[in-house]
Amino acid sequence: EVQLQASGGGLVQAGGSLRLSCVASGFTLDDYAIGWFRQAPGKEREAVSCISYNGAITNYASFVRGRASISRDNAKNAATVTLAMNSLKPEDTAVYYCAAAGPTTSLTCRTESMNYWGEGTQVTVSS
Repeated sequence: EVQLQASGGGLVQAGGSLRLSCVASGFTLDDYAIGWFRQAPGKEREAVSCISYNGAITNYASFVRGRASISRDNAKNAATVTLAMNSLKPEDTAVYYCAAAGPTTSLTCRTESMNYWGEGTQVTVSS
């Protein structure tokens, strides 16, 4: 069974930092572009940051640019994709999901292009 597992969410004060991790089971992430998306209550799911299969290409939504860094480690038995966020704001509060698209060598960061989704991890930023 193909599964993505996101972890690392929690409650943090404004200005704080978090590291979100995404690991896969049932398939290898090495050939997939990975994206982090978020959905706040009453809002549509939106892309936060994405990374290509080999980590060479990344992109960030304007609202996290300069405050987030996405990386991946394909060297391990289970590839891990990490999203580090700092200077968190209350408006960053949302459920964060990792998703995979592929196999592909290109970078896609659109919700409709992702093939697999994890269950999400809650990030709550208090003011």
